[in-house]
Amino acid sequence: MSSRESSNDVKTMLTWRGSDADRLEQVRLNISGARIRAYGRIISAATPDHEAFSVSYELVTTDSGVTRRLSVRMVKASGESQLDISRDMDGRWMVQSPDSVVHSDFGGADTVDLWHSPFLKSLVIRRYGLLAGESSIELPLVELSLPSCSVDRLEKSYVFNDVGSAGGSVDMTSARGSWNFTVDENGLIVDFPGVATRI
Repeated sequence: MSSRESSNDVKTMLTWRGSDADRLEQVRLNISGARIRAYGRIISAATPDHEAFSVSYELVTTDSGVTRRLSVRMVKASGESQLDISRDMDGRWMVQSPDSVVHSDFGGADTVDLWHSPFLKSLVIRRYGLLAGESSIELPLVELSLPSCSVDRLEKSYVFNDVGSAGGSVDMTSARGSWNFTVDENGLIVDFPGVATRI
């Protein structure tokens, strides 16, 4: 175990405010090394693209930071929906909704992401940039989009710059675009340019 990993236990609550919409994300974190348990909520006002919604989620990872389960409950004026995304020990994912169950390996992905969530964007940063000390990496992720609740595989690349220090940053590129995240000493995003800022 590295010195970074052994001193990287965190219990906290964090809040981000959306930059491009009336949106908030708040999460309660319990981090022990690479293992994370998190309870979060995203609240968004209506925009020209979607109606207002509220999402609560629970994330659990393994001791090595691999996603074990992401459970999501969405509430909108038009109704409610639930989605569970889980991964077994053999690397098979199950995406379960009230109407369907989908099984896939999602191209070998072992981490889940939630678009517009600064917290879930931090999972790869912590696991590879902070704990493993990688300088760059490219990998597939399972991405959940809101408020559609669609689930897709998306390739993303990361370049880690001094992650683990107060001035750390991360360059992330995917089919959606490129961003430079500012992160804190725990590898958690402080600023997601054009999307959200921690308050």
